[in-house]
Formats: sequence, structure tokens, C-alpha cells
Amino acid sequence: MAEHQLPFQALNIYLHAHVAGFVELQAIDKFAGGQSNPSYKLTATSGNYVLRTQPLGRLLKSAHQVDREYKVMKALADSGVPVPQMVHLAVDENPLSRQFFVMEYLDGRVLWDPELVGLDKEQRAPIYTELCKVLAAIHSVDVAEVGLLDYGRPGNYFERQVGVWARNYRASVDASDAGVERLIAWLESNMPPDDHQTSLVHGDYRLDNVMFHRDQPTAIGVLDWELSTLGHPMADLAYQCMQWRLPSDGGMRGLGSVDRAKMGIPSEQEYVEQYCSLCGIDWPNHWAFYIAFSFFRLAAILQGVYKRYLDGNASNPETAVRYGKTVPVLVSLALEEIER
Repeated sequence: MAEHQLPFQALNIYLHAHVAGFVELQAIDKFAGGQSNPSYKLTATSGNYVLRTQPLGRLLKSAHQVDREYKVMKALADSGVPVPQMVHLAVDENPLSRQFFVMEYLDGRVLWDPELVGLDKEQRAPIYTELCKVLAAIHSVDVAEVGLLDYGRPGNYFERQVGVWARNYRASVDASDAGVERLIAWLESNMPPDDHQTSLVHGDYRLDNVMFHRDQPTAIGVLDWELSTLGHPMADLAYQCMQWRLPSDGGMRGLGSVDRAKMGIPSEQEYVEQYCSLCGIDWPNHWAFYIAFSFFRLAAILQGVYKRYLDGNASNPETAVRYGKTVPVLVSLALEEIER
């Protein structure tokens, strides 16, 4: 079965048996994104749904855990963090022969371009303000109250994460790049002391993983929780702030060369200050480490996507090739940060 094809009739029978109120599958359409876990719009007589599944092929350990995505979004249903309603999790025998879940289809807009081209200047800042508010809300979730106390290991978050992504990167290449190894060594030698901050972290928090209301600067759903866990909130904040440093060419959709003041988009400093104000904290120490770590982790993620392309299992081969070409750029930006 090709990556973009799902067994229509078998899935129709399965969903009718396992999803309350489900009536007659009519169409399956793959969303353009979803390099890691492919997502599909299901059109049925009973309404629209979204199916999100593990990809085909050999999977890296701890990757593509759609069951964790399902668990965290289900837990956040009444938390104040906007998420779609979870409908069904398929773990055991099912027509896809791999884990998948079904969730509510949200009728909103995904803003792929951080420059927010197509919006008026005065419409842009409210979008970023909403992004910041939602991130602060995620980090303010009482994990014990929503049943996520066991969702990750508290403490030593960055130490564990550097180890995980170093292993994942090395498993995705035939020979490790010297620049990457230098970056890993620097991260290991400049690890911030554990300050025991632990919160729910999204893991891939950025503009295009948040769905907005069609006409208002209001988030209606935070998506793509594959990398979520209990960890350090600065990992999410710095990861999003990479957007301000990434180039705006080469398909990377960054804000590095954009006149943000002219566009009505806040600067990185303004965004971080707003987040700190919302959370009642001071400007974070060790900011250079958090930024360098974020670039490294993204490089490791994209190298893994490229490896899936080389193995013939990429969800979108053309995009996977482009991702592979961006890895050296990300490593270079991280090295520039630590040299600075």
C-alpha cells in the first residue's frame, strides 16, 4: 500500500464499528503537510474527520508515537488550551496495520507564512500575540490535574534531549558531520544547571502548527503534538524564536531578512518579553544555549525525514529532499550562535 493510499472499504467498515455515529465514508484526501505522521481528511455522511497515522517503514525508537498525541490532546480538552476533540485511537489490529487516531475536523485557517502576507499590517501583531498567549497557556497547564503527571520524566530535560537527538541524528546518517559533532560537544559542555522547571511542552510549537479562526486572530486548535512531553518551557519558546533567525529564502519561511517593524511583526525580543510578562518571569538565562539546542534538534528531526526519503518511505519526497538541504543551514546558524 502506497503512503498516500488508505484501504477505503476496510477503513469504512472499521470506523463504522469503532466511531460512535460514524456513517459511510465518502472520500479520503491527504493533507499536504505531515512529513512525520501523515494526516488525512475523511469525508463521511456523518461529517468530516481527520485521521493521523504513523508512516510506513522502519520507525526510529520513540518516534511517531501517535498514541501520545492522542493522549495529550484528549487530556487538554477542558484545559483552556485549544485542541480538536479526540474521537478514536487505533492501537491493535486495524486496516492500516499501524497506529492511527481519528479526531475532529476543524474548519479554520493555517498560516504557513510567518510574514503573514495577505494580511494587513495591523492584523499581524494580534496573530503573534495570540501565539504567545497560547504558548503561555500550554506551559501553565496543571499536568496533575489533567492526568499528564506520567507524560514525561521531570528534571534534566536538556541533558536527556541532547542525548536523544544526538542518537537519532547519528542513526539517520552514514557518517556524522563534523559541524554537528562540534555542536553536540558544545551543548554537552555548556548544559545549563537543572533549575527544576517542568511543564507540558509542545515540542514543535510554531505558527503553522496552530489553526486560527477564519476571520479572527483566535487560535482554535494546537496541532502536531508528536514531540510533546514534560520538559523545560524554554525549549518551546526558543524553538519558536528560531523563526526570527531562519532565512526567508530556500523554502525555509523564516523572518531573518524581513523588516519586521515595517511588516507590523514583533521582534524576537518583544515576543520573549511578552511571554515573560504573561508568565511572570524574567528574561531567561542561557538563551544562547536554548537557541543552539533548538537549531540542533530541528536539524536532527529534518535529517530523520530525509533518511525516510532515502529509505523510500517519505510522505512527501520533494519536501523531504528540501529538508535534507536545510540541515547544514541549521547547523551553521547554531554554530554562529555559540561563537557569538
